[in-house]
Amino acid sequence: MQFELSIINGKTVFDIIRVHRDECIGIVRDAYLAHDHGQSVNPDSYFLRFPGKPDCRIIALPAYLGNGFHVAGLKWIASYPGNVQRGFPRASAVLVLNSYDTGYPFAILESSIISAARTAASASLAAYWLNGQSRKAHSLGIVGTGFIARYVYDFLVDTGWEIDDVRLYDASPIESEKFRDKTCRPERHRAVAVAPDVEQLVRACDLILFTTVASAPHIADAALFEHNPLVLHISLRDLAPEVLLQPLKLTIKLLSRAISTPKPFSVVGQRRRLNLRPMARVSR
Repeated sequence: MQFELSIINGKTVFDIIRVHRDECIGIVRDAYLAHDHGQSVNPDSYFLRFPGKPDCRIIALPAYLGNGFHVAGLKWIASYPGNVQRGFPRASAVLVLNSYDTGYPFAILESSIISAARTAASASLAAYWLNGQSRKAHSLGIVGTGFIARYVYDFLVDTGWEIDDVRLYDASPIESEKFRDKTCRPERHRAVAVAPDVEQLVRACDLILFTTVASAPHIADAALFEHNPLVLHISLRDLAPEVLLQPLKLTIKLLSRAISTPKPFSVVGQRRRLNLRPMARVSR
């Protein structure tokens, strides 16, 4: 028996994903359904942290997916927030895929792009269903205008979302302006603007995306969400428990992992004793 190992670089991954966004969303949907049917093994993530770099980590995420996929693998993803100030992305990753039949690795792929695309596809899928199977939004607000935000925005626009206005906010105004000038497609919107603060953005938008590198909650005023926007809380740590306890339409990336960490979601889980799944809906 011959065992071949393919190494797939970032450019190849990028080129494939760019022209197959709808298919990516379909694959993510099928993966969620396989998980719901008990056809997955998703162990705890393993965090490698460093005494001299408290904001940095490298995470090992093993998994198996059946139900037509029948593949095992490991994502090894680093998060170094300081990279942004050095002019390159916060995250870098590699993905190793193993044969379910033999256990042999058959592919090694650059995975920061795959990880971003998976996150964006999950967000787009959730937004569609939580928005009443509609791809229309009056105003999209993006809090944290980095690499992940760019992928979510591209997935929304490229899969047919009609968004009248886009509002941007980042702790670094330069990043918001860069996103406005280089990522946004003004021909697809009535207006694109940089918001002066996150509070104004939240109040004005009916679809809100959080993709920051915040290490602790910084939004605690539940009244900001009284208009019941659809919130894609990708970065996990922006919203305080006081906000999460409100009956919002809310989708949270990898909520099952977040519940096991000493973050706002563990507090919410303890208070509500909710049966929270990786993509959760809490609606009025």
